[in-house]
Amino acid sequence: MNKSYALLLTLALLQGCQSLAPKTDAQSPAADAGKHADKPMEYGSFKQDTLYSLLVAELAGQRNRFDIALANYADQAEKTQDPGVSERAYRIAEYLGADEPALDTALIWARNDPQNLDAQRAAAIQLARAGRYDDSMAYMEKVLQGQGDTHFDFLALSAAETDQSTRDGLMQSFDRLLVKYPENSQLVFGKALLLNQDEKPQQALDLLEAHPPQNGEIAPVLLRARLLQTLNRGPEALPLLRGAIRDNPDDKRLRLTYARTLVEQDRIDDAKAEFESLLQQYPEDDEIRYSLALVCLETKHWDEAEGYLQELVERDANVDAAHFNLGRLREERGLPAAALREYALVGTGPDYLPAQLRQADILIANGRSSEASRLLAEAREAQPDYAIQLYLIEAESLGNNGKEDEADLLLQQATKRYPDDLNLLYTRAMLAEKRDDLPQMEKDLRAILTREPENAMALNALGYTLADRTSRYAEAKTLIDKAYQLTPDDPAVLDSLGWVNYRMGKLDEAERLLRQAFERFPDHEVASHLGEVLWANGKRREARQIWAKGFEAQPDSPILRKTLLRLTGSESL
Repeated sequence: MNKSYALLLTLALLQGCQSLAPKTDAQSPAADAGKHADKPMEYGSFKQDTLYSLLVAELAGQRNRFDIALANYADQAEKTQDPGVSERAYRIAEYLGADEPALDTALIWARNDPQNLDAQRAAAIQLARAGRYDDSMAYMEKVLQGQGDTHFDFLALSAAETDQSTRDGLMQSFDRLLVKYPENSQLVFGKALLLNQDEKPQQALDLLEAHPPQNGEIAPVLLRARLLQTLNRGPEALPLLRGAIRDNPDDKRLRLTYARTLVEQDRIDDAKAEFESLLQQYPEDDEIRYSLALVCLETKHWDEAEGYLQELVERDANVDAAHFNLGRLREERGLPAAALREYALVGTGPDYLPAQLRQADILIANGRSSEASRLLAEAREAQPDYAIQLYLIEAESLGNNGKEDEADLLLQQATKRYPDDLNLLYTRAMLAEKRDDLPQMEKDLRAILTREPENAMALNALGYTLADRTSRYAEAKTLIDKAYQLTPDDPAVLDSLGWVNYRMGKLDEAERLLRQAFERFPDHEVASHLGEVLWANGKRREARQIWAKGFEAQPDSPILRKTLLRLTGSESL
């Protein structure tokens, strides 16, 4: 029996049923089977119980009982080993997202129809989804041998969340096939994806550049552009994308990537023009409309931004994000009451907590602390899943507006209600340090470390404070050393390690570490520390240069002003 048998059965016995499923944007299993209806049919010989079971499956599908349809087809695929029945079972399972039946029926289909490249590809993809990468590659090689379209990119992407040994094994399989098919662009692209996953962007880029895409392939160009951005070579991505757009002027992905790359390169006006052109070409694409609204906000084209955001609300697209950004716009225009109204319209989702934070900041900054507390208390009752974050938001807003004592009382209340939450303890510790209550700070951080001895953030915070605010340098260094072992690339930890070495009189080691920290994170506080060490090492001209960079990052930095006043007698350079 061939793959069209299921459709034939339906036509003959049900007189033309059109679909197993109600109409949706996705393609139904029956619609998929219909693609093969014009092929010559070969009739199989089935027992009466098999025919009856398949008929029941079709009737069940007509009544939206897809569980029965799938169960019957999968059962008969196993019993008959028929390619047509197994393909039909696979299509239904895939449509329903039933992973295990999809794998089982795809393997039956592939085994019993070895020349069918669709069957081999289906088996490869389902095996990859199941984490059986070696088996998957074997089936995909059959597709490659048959000169069919492969999905090596899917295999590589599906391995992203696996362990390193699994990815290493898959890499070996790619290398083995590349020896046989060195110019296969799909294999090259798949290996480049794997290299990128293994944080080897330069090797991935070298591989792609050594094998330019053929036949107008877009995906390798997009990956090359992303790799150039990762390697801080973003300007090189722009001519690459422009060349690809010249060859593929109507490719939406290329043009979107080009527009977003312009944003990343701070060419905001050019990005705005590109997004405007895209929206004109794709007026129904609300993601482009939203991107254009954000670019207009960035370029301070307030009226245009408002227009696009209002359109999103009217079109019922990205509504929460639109209201949140309308709130930002109102704040920029000095309209706090209007901003509050927009933030209040943001529902639960990614923009909910930022909207709550902005409301609290506006109210507290305008002397309406009790109203902010009432608003956030109501939010905690209405959205208990967000309660801890809402406590943190209120504490942050109070602390940022000079109300540290009120923030402390709030956190005392929060920690009683949620005694096991370490974020609340950490926030209270940082607030205690700000209030010069070092015993409370140390108590909270040590409580965290009792429960999580390898909490690098708590280790670093306690070690830095002991180095900066006490003379317990040896104890501080032990804590920071442990944080460094856990997170050696964290610039905050490097800064702390440099600072404790400075406090212990090890100037050269302090300078080395602080230079690394400043290179990775040119923050005003790191600039203050590095400048002070350079000053102590007699490199005063360079110290002033570093402090100047710190002021560029944060012109009103209190720590920089205090450092300058202490060392030079003046708060300015």
